[in-house]
Amino acid sequence: MKKLFSLLAFIAFAQISFSQVKAPAPSPSATVKQVVGLTDVTVDYSRPSMKGRVIFGDLVPFGEIWRTGANGSTDIEFSDDFSFNGTNVKAGKYALYTIPSKNSWDVMLYADTELWGSPGDKFDASKVVAKTTVKPTEIGQPVESFTISIDDLQNSGANLVLAWDNTKVVVPFGVKTDVKVEESIASTFGGPSANDYFAAANYYFQEGKDIQKALTWVNKAVELNPNAFWMMKAKAEMQAQAGNYKEAIKTAKESAKAAEKAGNKQYVGFNEDNIAKWKKMK
Repeated sequence: MKKLFSLLAFIAFAQISFSQVKAPAPSPSATVKQVVGLTDVTVDYSRPSMKGRVIFGDLVPFGEIWRTGANGSTDIEFSDDFSFNGTNVKAGKYALYTIPSKNSWDVMLYADTELWGSPGDKFDASKVVAKTTVKPTEIGQPVESFTISIDDLQNSGANLVLAWDNTKVVVPFGVKTDVKVEESIASTFGGPSANDYFAAANYYFQEGKDIQKALTWVNKAVELNPNAFWMMKAKAEMQAQAGNYKEAIKTAKESAKAAEKAGNKQYVGFNEDNIAKWKKMK
């Protein structure tokens, strides 16, 4: 009985020792997700609060790189290429660093998102993909918890807004909605692409379905992409399957020529083998 009591006491002690106390984070994490035009924009950051402290020029020193939040780096991600206050930037995820001062803020997009907190002596200027200087504005009603928002939405862009205490900073960014819409219109009204026709034709050919339909589609594919030697090779094989060896040999020669021009010796060999085989079947 004594041994059993000791065992139970040990188990209870172990459970207490290895359990974790759950408590609210001083600077809770937050995620902002916003579709701007046709581009997904996501911001992941932590939100420190004022708690009666003087923020800018004290808790957040002027003239030094700030992580723009708390804990790890504040990250902003764009699903498409965009412009950051006039600077063109590739789609991707970036750390958002700032250098606050009384009359201006430098706002930077940084390529490395794995640094914890402010980069300090690990900061590498070559990793700054965009940098802009904006003027802060004073707001009448203090913001207790640091807040990042995406406001003033338009199809062509929006504003990235940083607000804390009585300070607000606005950075405009642009997205390529018009380009994406035009591409969508061209794709929709332009009909199937060469790859679409080729995929349909190749499926029918591989599955032994209607070879005439396959030939109709592969002809359209080659018409739209006349340099695609791999499509021409498939067309020749479909012609051969349909029993038209004369046309198959002609198409195979065209495919071999295009492959030779493209530097693809393998496809040249494929076509030469097919031509030799089909000449015996004419």
